[in-house]
Amino acid sequence: MFLVFLLVKDSLTDDAYITLAYAKNLALHLHWGLIPQEVSNSATSPLNVFLLGAVSAATRIGGGVHPILALGIVSVGLAMVLARAWTRVARTLRLPFAAPALGVSLILLNPFLLSAVGLEVVLIPAVLMALLAMALEERPTAFGVVAGLALLTRLDLVVFVLLLTLATGAIRRRWPRALVSALIVAGPWFAFSWVALGSAVPDTLVIKMSQGGLFGVWTYVTGPVMYAIGQPLEVVLAFAPAVAGLFALAGWLVLRASARLVPTEGLPSLGPVAAVGAGGVAYYLTYSVLSLGPYHWYYVPPAIALSIFLAAAVGRWLILARHSSWLRPTAPMLGLGLTGLLALGNLGVDLGQGLPWDSPVIFGNWASARDYTRVGEALHRRIGSATVASPGEIGTLAYACDCAILDQFSDRGALVQVVNQHIANGGAPARLLLKVNYAWLDRSQRPRPLDYRLLYEPGPGSGRDIWQVWSAARGVGHFRLVPVAHRSS
Repeated sequence: MFLVFLLVKDSLTDDAYITLAYAKNLALHLHWGLIPQEVSNSATSPLNVFLLGAVSAATRIGGGVHPILALGIVSVGLAMVLARAWTRVARTLRLPFAAPALGVSLILLNPFLLSAVGLEVVLIPAVLMALLAMALEERPTAFGVVAGLALLTRLDLVVFVLLLTLATGAIRRRWPRALVSALIVAGPWFAFSWVALGSAVPDTLVIKMSQGGLFGVWTYVTGPVMYAIGQPLEVVLAFAPAVAGLFALAGWLVLRASARLVPTEGLPSLGPVAAVGAGGVAYYLTYSVLSLGPYHWYYVPPAIALSIFLAAAVGRWLILARHSSWLRPTAPMLGLGLTGLLALGNLGVDLGQGLPWDSPVIFGNWASARDYTRVGEALHRRIGSATVASPGEIGTLAYACDCAILDQFSDRGALVQVVNQHIANGGAPARLLLKVNYAWLDRSQRPRPLDYRLLYEPGPGSGRDIWQVWSAARGVGHFRLVPVAHRSS
């Protein structure tokens, strides 16, 4: 993972810098917010911020913090957790060594995952595999602890927690013990967040749900097609393990229901692993129903979940063949080889992007991370303590500027307008949930007055308060800083 991080560290996507900005402010000021001037709750993964903030604080050099260095350390550590969890799963299921090796490779080489490093995309497979290991080892208390960490990673991982609980008899029978452990781990943060930060569920949910039309006709359901239009080979290779895992899951379900199922006496059940794969399907369906946008990191949980099942199922197939008098190991060996080719295909895509990356494989930002950093630093020198409206992409600018750059992610007053609109126009269940989630938020607050606006425009530009940038997705463009004639009240 160290080499992988060196490959991608200079090309982080803009949303990754939202997390890094939170970690930076936490490490420097014990402040929870995207910008130092405002408290906000737009970090989707509290656990990711905690880890990055803690390591940033622990590795302070010359009085400053270095969240990128912290990201590298955390990413390597999480990859080690992932590998360790895979070996425990393989030992419990008596899988061949090739299964965990392929499982780790399919996850960490996926271009969609690597295109979102900095977000919680490495943390997710680490906690999912740890959760699976605790389920297979029939340890309800430890399962609950990891389940709490999973909820702190992303609340929507509750889908996997529930399915693993139902699929694992030892966890299902002692679910109160697991529940208490999960509440002890995750409960204090969500209670604090609800009261002190104004929402138990991070604001990103309501923000993303308000972005209808941002991707035109494309939705989460059709997002893979959108990405494939511009990069067919890369996207097909990235999704191929998940598709293969989906077919493997369907085949396993058919065989399980069939009277001709190969006898598995003496071998542990593959049911919990199938629950992880089914969780990936349920996750995809849930996001489809919510009509969320096709952000590429949203596809990471279902893709890695089905990849996990694929690696484990092919490994189990080989073990069954070795224990059966009428199955031959040739077919499962071929399956392992083909799965390895899928991992190599993703490696080829990753290396084909350049050494190191200038931009991620899957990318849509207006500027590269390097150019955004340059603009953010210039903006810091230019506006000082003044306020500026975000152009629409705020992460890297907020990280580099350390200034009062404002939009719904950083300014609670701007967010309140979105929340109130959803409460006014939503259905009865949605209104109730939003009112409960934002019960402690001052919904009468107004957006902060603006001194400047930062605007993005395509094409070259030069002159005072204009910064030209480049993006692999958009080509040449420029940002222009314009004063606000009359401060809003």
